[in-house]
Order: sequence, then C-alpha cells, then structure tokens
Amino acid sequence: MRNKPITEGYRWLMQAKADRKGAQVLFDAECYHLVCFLSQQITEKALKAFLYAQGEEIVTGHSIEKLIRRCGEYDKEFLSLRSEAAPLDGLYIPTRYPNGVPDSIPADIYTKPAALTALNITDQVMDMVGNWFDAQDCREC
Repeated sequence: MRNKPITEGYRWLMQAKADRKGAQVLFDAECYHLVCFLSQQITEKALKAFLYAQGEEIVTGHSIEKLIRRCGEYDKEFLSLRSEAAPLDGLYIPTRYPNGVPDSIPADIYTKPAALTALNITDQVMDMVGNWFDAQDCREC
C-alpha cells in the first residue's frame, strides 16, 4: 500500500532534517567539502519532499535549480529561492572527486566559508519546505 502524498513527502523531509544534523557534525569536524556535498543533497531531499507531497509519484533528478522550478509550478514562492539556491548544483560532483577540481582535492578547495554559505542556502530551502508542511498541519503525517 502506498503512503498518502503528504506522508511520503514528510518522510523525505524528515530524512533531510536528519541529514542536516549530520552536516552540522561534519562542519564541526571541519570536513567542509562533505558539508558542501551534503548541503546539495539535503536541499534536493527537501525539494523532493514538497513534490512528493503534491502527489508526484516519481521525482527524479539532482538539479536544485530544476527542482525549484518544478516546485514553483505548485507554489510560486519557491521561485524566490532559485537564484540563490541554484549554485548548489555546482557542489554535486566536484566536492567528492579529485578529478572534479584542477590540481588539488576537494578537501583543500572547499573551506569553512563555502560550507557556511552552502548550509545557509540549505537552511533557507528547509525553512520554506518546513513552513509549508507546518501549514498543512502535518503532525498526523
């Protein structure tokens, strides 16, 4: 039996929140490249949470910019996040692989300021998605 759309979306949001806690642990441990990657992943999960809650059954893709545009089809407020959150797409691959950055490694390239910026963007998206779920009175999800 499939979950109700709101329930499925809420599951995705809860995983995003759990991952956000993990990102903080990594930040405190100065693993900034991993924080940058996780910020992209957390944001992706939060946006997918919203889309699943709208009744979408299969939500594919990793592009934050594209997911925001899709969310904007249901709620135009999401489009206000587009220009600020779209750069998270650039954190999907180069934060993980040495061949993603020239003559260095991700652990040396992605610093504390980059991680802070990524987390701030992630938190903005998480807040918008979380507020939407709160407005749905999702305590019963």
